[in-house]
Amino acid sequence: MRLTVYRHRPAEFLIRAGPFLARHEAAENLLLGLAHTLDTQPDAYSLPAYLATVERADGDVAMAAIRTPPRFLVLSRSEDLGAPNALLDDVWTLYPDLPGLLGPRAVAEGAADGWSRRTGQVSLRTMAERIYELSRVIPPPPASGRRRSATSEDEELLMDWLTAFFLESGAGGTGGDARAAAAATLRQRLGREHGGLELWEDGEPVSLAGYGGPTPTGIRLGPVYTPPAARRHGYASALVANLSQALLDSGRQRCFLFTDLANPTSNRLYQRIGYRAVADVEEYQFQRP
Repeated sequence: MRLTVYRHRPAEFLIRAGPFLARHEAAENLLLGLAHTLDTQPDAYSLPAYLATVERADGDVAMAAIRTPPRFLVLSRSEDLGAPNALLDDVWTLYPDLPGLLGPRAVAEGAADGWSRRTGQVSLRTMAERIYELSRVIPPPPASGRRRSATSEDEELLMDWLTAFFLESGAGGTGGDARAAAAATLRQRLGREHGGLELWEDGEPVSLAGYGGPTPTGIRLGPVYTPPAARRHGYASALVANLSQALLDSGRQRCFLFTDLANPTSNRLYQRIGYRAVADVEEYQFQRP
């Protein structure tokens, strides 16, 4: 196996890994979107990113990975049993204090075990998620209010809600710093050409949805957050459906999103407006014994 690391070269990573990832575009949308963001928004992340491919002897890509510190390592599917080991050997030398990883169920479980063997750290599965895709919106029941794009004037509200989202969901491999994750999301989404933050207003803002990380034919929605006092009014359904339709109308063929399998409400919500399940991923956190 041969490992290639593309530091400061996301465009080269996309040339090499893009076709491999695009064969399963929906399942690999996070890696594709991260690479695109790193290529087009050099200021989106405060620390240098890690991008790597593992190739077989015949030169074909067998696996890919990205890390945007301080977040978790994101793994693709693996088409060779030896690929995760080749990757982890390198990651261990660079990030001995890696907080965790995220990837397809079988790959993530094996990689977490491999990390524990190398480091003596304990690996804990902290979240099981499902990836959904949508190509046609099923309109939900009408909800009072309307969608509008968030602006810099909404930054205080956005920071509060994004922080609450990361605290409540534990999503995204944030390393436990919810406010830093919120600030990073704000920097990556607000006012960007290929991303944004949208609000549903009913007299006042009542729900939030972000989007970004474009892929060859699609784009990812998230985070989605409604404060507790505004829930069970259909605001999130209306916002996600309306935003998804707008993205399709803009030329995207598909929309993607991640859900926490421990939250049956959100999984039902998205299926009712046309999202269908395509793959499961798992998140593991590492702790010293």
